[in-house]
Amino acid sequence: MQKTNKKWTTKMLVEGAVCIALALILRTVKLYQLPNGGSITPGKMIPLIIFALRYGPVKGFVVGAVYGVMSIILGGSVYHPVQAILDYPLAYGLLGLAGLYKDEFERTNSIKTILLGSLIGIFGRFICHVLSGVVFFKQYAPAGMNPWFYSITYNASFLSIDFAVTVFVIFLLRKFLTRDLQKL
Repeated sequence: MQKTNKKWTTKMLVEGAVCIALALILRTVKLYQLPNGGSITPGKMIPLIIFALRYGPVKGFVVGAVYGVMSIILGGSVYHPVQAILDYPLAYGLLGLAGLYKDEFERTNSIKTILLGSLIGIFGRFICHVLSGVVFFKQYAPAGMNPWFYSITYNASFLSIDFAVTVFVIFLLRKFLTRDLQKL
């Protein structure tokens, strides 16, 4: 088992900042706007998950959480402090869970690794949005509909598309992402 360096290098900080900036730019490209705030914006998770796959879950969580805070500052929908934490820094921080597959991604850069890493990270984000939906947005559920069912289907409707696009794009970039960038 390889000993991992817990320190942030200049390269990591710059790459993290670039990933956050790219995600902030890509969040403006909306394929479809859902009612009540959700939207299909498949590009914004790509740089955050790439960072997590390259540097691991802890650093991935930090970069995702910073992106979440920046999203609030740049116009996020905040109705309650707990909702803001759930829907932004925690939800995007949990994309860092993709970094649990860091070593395997470096070794194999296989579709399976990209799929599993992206799935676990996006599932963490999904859980946060579902909880926020049940607690803070249940009034938007159609009359008679269970708030859990509504929140699960609402959030799955856009995150499933974002997931598919994220996996596809990262798979296309996999060879570039795993080669030694210092040789460039």
